[in-house]
Amino acid sequence: MMWNFYAAEGLAAGTVVLIALISFWSLVWKGIALWKCGRKNQLVWFIFILILNTAGILPIIYLIFFQKKPKKAKKKTKKKKK
Repeated sequence: MMWNFYAAEGLAAGTVVLIALISFWSLVWKGIALWKCGRKNQLVWFIFILILNTAGILPIIYLIFFQKKPKKAKKKTKKKKK
């Protein structure tokens, strides 16, 4: 019954499945990016990612290019006394 409704409205079953997959894809990436923004106190990125729906593109860009990288800890080396 439900598929007949979408077909009557001009949406094929494949289109509905495609929209569902894109929505799921976007939700996963948005969730990961929002989690990382929140943990690193990046309010501006958090707001942009929360408001803009870009099918996962903006969260992926943030995660790859703009996420603050953790600073590498300096290794303490002990000098041998002779």
